[in-house]
Amino acid sequence: MKLTFHGAAREVTGSCYLVESGNLRFIVDCGMFQGGRTADARNRHFPGFDPESLDFVLLTHAHIDHSGLLPRLAAMGYRGPVHCTHATSDLLSVLLPDSAHIQEKEAEWANYANRKNRRRRSADLAPLYTVTQASDLLKTLRGVRYDKEIRPHPRVRARFQDAGHILGSAIIEVWVEEGGVSRKLVFSGDLGMSGRPILMDPAPIQEADFLVVESTYGNRLHKSLSETIDELAHALTDTLARKKGNVIIPAFAVGRTQDLLYLLMDLVRQGRLPRNLAIFVDSPMAGAATAITLSHSNLMDAESQELLQWFRSSPEAPYLRVTEDVRESMALNKIRQGAVIISASGMCDAGRIKHHLKFNLPRAECSVIIAGFQAEGTLGRRLVDGARSVRLFRETVPVRADLYTLGGLSAHADRDALLLWLSNFKRPPGTTFVVHGEAETARGFGELLRVGMGWNVEVPQLEASYDL
Repeated sequence: MKLTFHGAAREVTGSCYLVESGNLRFIVDCGMFQGGRTADARNRHFPGFDPESLDFVLLTHAHIDHSGLLPRLAAMGYRGPVHCTHATSDLLSVLLPDSAHIQEKEAEWANYANRKNRRRRSADLAPLYTVTQASDLLKTLRGVRYDKEIRPHPRVRARFQDAGHILGSAIIEVWVEEGGVSRKLVFSGDLGMSGRPILMDPAPIQEADFLVVESTYGNRLHKSLSETIDELAHALTDTLARKKGNVIIPAFAVGRTQDLLYLLMDLVRQGRLPRNLAIFVDSPMAGAATAITLSHSNLMDAESQELLQWFRSSPEAPYLRVTEDVRESMALNKIRQGAVIISASGMCDAGRIKHHLKFNLPRAECSVIIAGFQAEGTLGRRLVDGARSVRLFRETVPVRADLYTLGGLSAHADRDALLLWLSNFKRPPGTTFVVHGEAETARGFGELLRVGMGWNVEVPQLEASYDL
């Protein structure tokens, strides 16, 4: 049996792992590379294997860095099923067509610019995939329940366990039979923090012959949730009450937006924020993802279900509006004070958030709250790193707004939470592969497991293959 890493190797995006055993071939995740100038070229180079030869796909969750190249895989010849949880399937019905729409628009814009600039004689650029191709891919999704064993192939058993990362996220246990022997692989996917709003804690796993584990925050600790909530409350009250400005929050449509809504509602319920708080979710996709979250309320923890009931029935609940069309979105930029605007994309590289940053970054009375991981090369990362100005829509925009970075809202487990999850194993896996972390972080976390726990660890490079 062989395991090859086609993404998320010493980097955070592009998760894709190929398992081969005789004539059996399948992948776990099929993610898009994001951030940096080379991302588009790398996505166009994908895949580094024959899609038609795959028997099936297992998908840990719906985030685009894990699912975003599925339509391209199908467009290049893959015709098999994609197994994922029911909630992931529902989220993909929103995320993948939206991603395709962005691909089409970006290709259209690039081709227009090329034709306008006569010095450039390059051929028209095709989108990575189209909305039609994304819609076709959705037909291949096969939803499964947590803790239910499936047989995607006569020699393979698989089971999805709750990863506590986003709605529907899963740790995948896979048993592969080879030569009369069954060996167990575990793919952590992205693991969440215990005790966070809305979702259950990550399920413990006790045994694996081989483990592939994420390390996004394997070199640091998050702020405590209570400290994070205090900082969020301070940023809002200082900006809205004292400075009389707006609060702009770039947020991933899936997961982070729902977490923020939970915390804002709870702060209003506690009386720490005013009951007339005006919250705008400027992302149709985030609105759809929130509706999907509510439709899977059985996956929510008890505290979240209680808060939801309060919001639906209390006259003190804040004003909440999900903007749908572009006209409504543009109207938000005319608001000079008092608005909390949550918008995608979470790393500020696409979508409506760029317009809100353009109008609010130059204003010292406003604030921007960074509530999630910002990959290298993204606009969000430049803001976190202290840029005094940024380029938006071919204009230089000064950064005068206050910037807050909330370290305790991450959907990813921090170093200690990762170690706590790993401590559930009764004995060390034969080999643990550390992935989904920037190079220094992944190497450091791998060394921590090797030296501190005595585990056999590999930190694979891109396209590296291992005989298991």
